[in-house]
Amino acid sequence: MALALVAVVIVAIGSVMASNVRGVRAFERHVALMQATRTALAEAIPPRDQLRGGTSSGQTDGYRWTLDVSPLGGDWMVANADVAWVPELVRVRVRWSGGATSDIRTVRLMKRPRE
Repeated sequence: MALALVAVVIVAIGSVMASNVRGVRAFERHVALMQATRTALAEAIPPRDQLRGGTSSGQTDGYRWTLDVSPLGGDWMVANADVAWVPELVRVRVRWSGGATSDIRTVRLMKRPRE
């Protein structure tokens, strides 16, 4: 009876350990994806005065990133206003070869186009 009880306890401990290992691996992949996203944000987004609308992409450490810059929406242009900057939506998507993705959106001010 004691041997059976010890066997059940060992199986339970093994199951918990395996579950913890899977959780740690998933967490490590998530941390690596977030680090790649931070790197892509630093490398992909140029300084404010050089930021242009459109899409660009690249690769960093086995992660593919895409940068989309588009109008934020709404009518931000005020007629006859002396405004040098307008808000633009900046979206950075990072995809890991394993399929996991990160999608970050932010707003940046861009130079107002000359009329």
